[in-house]
Amino acid sequence: MNLDLTSLENATAALERSVRAATTFAATLPPELQDTVRSGIIQNFEVAYELAWKMMKRWLELNLGRQTVDGVTRRELFRYAAENRLIDDVALWMSFHDARNETTHTYDHQTAAGVSATAETFVASARALLTSLRARNQ
Repeated sequence: MNLDLTSLENATAALERSVRAATTFAATLPPELQDTVRSGIIQNFEVAYELAWKMMKRWLELNLGRQTVDGVTRRELFRYAAENRLIDDVALWMSFHDARNETTHTYDHQTAAGVSATAETFVASARALLTSLRARNQ
């Protein structure tokens, strides 16, 4: 059974557009609009990250068996994904997970800036995951 990767592709593209807009125009925007752009990056990161790990889990369930994947920690899920060549770096994906958990606490500029920077890094990892999923999507 093939996974429909459309939602992850769209979410990753939206995050990529947000990051590109921020790097292209943020310096010319007034501070309140810079905050709005950063908020957009964080929102798109949340969606793309959630879809990424859930798609990863679905692939693992289909290929390793649901009983292997159900109830495992996020670190263990990422370890299985690395063992199956879906991702390269478990620690990096855990940093994305930690950043995602921080998004509910982005009340200050410093936290928001940190999550936004992590989101920019996430784009390449999400693209790499999509490439791996496409190559192994049978």
